[in-house]
Amino acid sequence: MSGPVNLAPARAARTPEPEADTPDAAAAAESAGLITRLGRLWERGRLPSESEVRRLFEARLTDVAANKLARRWCELYGAADGKDRRLMLAALAQARGAFPDGGAEGARLFKRFNAQPQGLRFLVELRADMLRWRKQVSGIQALDKDLEGLLSAWFDVGLLELRPLTWDSPASLLEKLILYEAVHEIKSWDDLRRRVSPDRRCYAYFHPQMPGVPLIFVEVAFASQMADDVQVLLDSTLPPQDLDKARWAIFYSISNTQPGLKGISFGNFLLKRVVEQLLDELPKLKSFATLSPIPGFADWLGKLDAEAVEAIVREDKVRAKTRKREGVPDGQRWVARLSRAAQGKAPDVVRRAGFRLAASYLQSMKNGLPVDPVARFHLGNGARIERLNWAADTSAKGLKQSCAMMVNYLYDLDELDANLARLGEGKPQVSRGVGRVA
Repeated sequence: MSGPVNLAPARAARTPEPEADTPDAAAAAESAGLITRLGRLWERGRLPSESEVRRLFEARLTDVAANKLARRWCELYGAADGKDRRLMLAALAQARGAFPDGGAEGARLFKRFNAQPQGLRFLVELRADMLRWRKQVSGIQALDKDLEGLLSAWFDVGLLELRPLTWDSPASLLEKLILYEAVHEIKSWDDLRRRVSPDRRCYAYFHPQMPGVPLIFVEVAFASQMADDVQVLLDSTLPPQDLDKARWAIFYSISNTQPGLKGISFGNFLLKRVVEQLLDELPKLKSFATLSPIPGFADWLGKLDAEAVEAIVREDKVRAKTRKREGVPDGQRWVARLSRAAQGKAPDVVRRAGFRLAASYLQSMKNGLPVDPVARFHLGNGARIERLNWAADTSAKGLKQSCAMMVNYLYDLDELDANLARLGEGKPQVSRGVGRVA
């Protein structure tokens, strides 16, 4: 199961203009160009003027003229192409720069937009654009800070509704599952039917102002033991699971659907609510775990030099430090080696090395947090790294991301707080099995 990996936007919701890591000088030049083009559009009356944009920030929320202007601005933005949208965001950022940080002006602007028809949904989409172009539009960071604070309050988990999704759910909702699934692609309607069948569960959070949009959803399978192969979980030809014999709940996919809600965390609350729901419905369940991808592993390994890899894979760590061997493969060669081995009969020495490398990666920390985004999510919820699984996802995506390896995170309900405390000390909790191979 993934944590909100971004957690990727729906395919249908993606825009044709990807974010670029623009160098500072180029970003400044582009921002200046945006302002120049913006001035021309203001002069031609194609966009609200500079004074009108300022009024969106300054006027009282009860100001009728300003609210009409806000409605016009939202309509223009919704109809605009990518270039004009960036210009309109540049106008907002420029006006926002005239006000001090911590002032009420930015919040007033977004509250005015929120009062428009479908205002909350509009703001979520607007923030997705702001995040996409944050390196191209100067001053947008202040706007983003204002909007993120409001969205955090408006999407508080206390306001969200947890709903099960089944094959009897409206077709429009089921289609969104296909679009938004970010971990394991749903390849057909038969595939979808299997994932929401009576022996599976799928739960999603909804906001009352966006009732037809699942904000985040989790897919659950049941088993007599902890799962170690996602291909088996996704096999739609297998017979249904007897839930009376199920002792494990396996969370194998979790997807955020709205890029504009990045940084607003409700995934951890979703899992805890789902666990409570499952225990009420299936009291014989004893254990809760994930079967999760390791999305950053291959990229991390590919950047290691031969000496760094040797220090991890050699069983005799002291000897590895004092004796350098010639011709030792670097991380790139190990990525290729592990990927090949996952698709055939893997020698034990290669498998053990792969587990050591994966265990080392999953326990790597940066700025007090796990490096891997999925590990960051589950360890941050109090789970522990329980088991590594060889050739658990041999799809093209699984091979590319993690050389086909996957990991189980165990949710021991009595140990969540203690595990969080260890993580706060910079020591992710791992099982004895993972600890032995590291």
